[in-house]
Amino acid sequence: MTIAIVIGTHGWAAEQLLKTAEMLLGEQENVGWIDFVPGENAETLIEKYNAQLAKLDTSKGVLFLVDTWGGSPFNAASRIVVDKERYEVIAGVNIPMLVETFMARDDDPSF
Repeated sequence: MTIAIVIGTHGWAAEQLLKTAEMLLGEQENVGWIDFVPGENAETLIEKYNAQLAKLDTSKGVLFLVDTWGGSPFNAASRIVVDKERYEVIAGVNIPMLVETFMARDDDPSF
């Protein structure tokens, strides 16, 4: 299996980013997403992230791709990755970044 990828965004963008990338590349494995919607807080996001992680193979590591640096999805993911090897957070997710990440992961399973 390859590194797990979790997309996290404000609003309902995460699922749509994944669907768009899959239109271009085909269905992706070992990937999850969460949305941060009004009424939720950091604890809710951490619960959502952990629910996604429970469904994924995280043995090779986890890459969180989030929308904005310092935003709630970023902050919650940052709390999860603390002191975990091979867990990283990158802000600024967009379709080209996501497509490139999936292609790199497919080309090099140790990515």
